[in-house]
Amino acid sequence: MNQLDALKQFTTVVADTGDFREFGAFQPRDATTNPSLILKTVQKAEYRPLLTETVAQFRGRALDEIIDRLLVRFGTEILAIIPGRVSTEVDARLSFDTAASVARAERIMALYRAEGIHPDRVLIKVASTWEGIQAAAQLERRGIHTNLTLLFSFCQAVACGQARVQLISPFVGRIYDWYKKSAGAAWNEAANAGLNDPGVQSVHRIYNHYKHFGIATEVMGASFRNTGQIVALAGCDLLTISPDLMAQLAASKMPLQRALEPQAALALNLPEVSYDEAGFRYALNDDAMASDKLAEGIRTFAADAVRLEKLILAA
Repeated sequence: MNQLDALKQFTTVVADTGDFREFGAFQPRDATTNPSLILKTVQKAEYRPLLTETVAQFRGRALDEIIDRLLVRFGTEILAIIPGRVSTEVDARLSFDTAASVARAERIMALYRAEGIHPDRVLIKVASTWEGIQAAAQLERRGIHTNLTLLFSFCQAVACGQARVQLISPFVGRIYDWYKKSAGAAWNEAANAGLNDPGVQSVHRIYNHYKHFGIATEVMGASFRNTGQIVALAGCDLLTISPDLMAQLAASKMPLQRALEPQAALALNLPEVSYDEAGFRYALNDDAMASDKLAEGIRTFAADAVRLEKLILAA
């Protein structure tokens, strides 16, 4: 059995790409998209018609509506291939506006419904800011399930659990990137691999907290830099993996054992933790890595949304 098949025994494998023609070889259950992935994909010749057709059909509509329709077009195509759910992201420029995030999410979901897609097959991605988490709490109460993205810290995960969001996406690779860059020449790759990887450790802490306290929110590790990070999180509820890394797992016959177990989490002695707004903001501010990477992630996704707008205007 290869490592990808072994992983699927106890973790749901999710495709982290907008290039849905790559799904066949790996048979993921779910798929995640984001503005950067969609931007990359629509610039490929085989996907360009999705952009031009959407723009032609809705020319004259507001630019933000055309973007949402393009995202839903991709999501609908993806859902025709996979058996599970697709994640579609709210514009990162709304990350600090609860009401606007809710309104945008509701529109995206309405567009999916118009395509005959059941709401349970869609996760609305929202940044894990305080405002984004509050938006997600409102959406969950309205029957719209959410995926809280750009998550780098324990306090973000705790607040998401309190909000009863459907799923969170801790960014393993970006946490690793920050610590590696911060250490500079002192970084020891071997000493910080596997279970010692700071991104892996972050997900272990979150997973154990959720399982220990019976928090139903799903944990989906994301943003991987190597297969070692994935192997060290085997047993996590879900892992969203790029096609390149899925191919590496599929090509490997190395043993893969479960690293995360709900029963093991129940046996731990963990303190109860909760956050109000002030406590959340202080804890996030006190975590230099999380503060840096959250701000950087929002800027990057926002910049790619602007680039996508320019492609739409030029189409």
